[in-house]
Amino acid sequence: MTKTDQRTGDNLEPCENCAVQTPHEVSIEIRTESDKSHTAKFSREPYRVIRCLMCGTTTATRMNNA
Repeated sequence: MTKTDQRTGDNLEPCENCAVQTPHEVSIEIRTESDKSHTAKFSREPYRVIRCLMCGTTTATRMNNA
């Protein structure tokens, strides 16, 4: 679960690489999952992307598990 450090406004999340709660940059991206041009417009999915501000590790998680 994401926590916000009230002093800095950072999102604190567990980092697998650092093995502790660290500040993260969090964003949402729409990614196309199909390589075929005629079906690409039907295969866009939202992903939650987090980047650890301590080590730079980036993790993307698909938000719709259809």
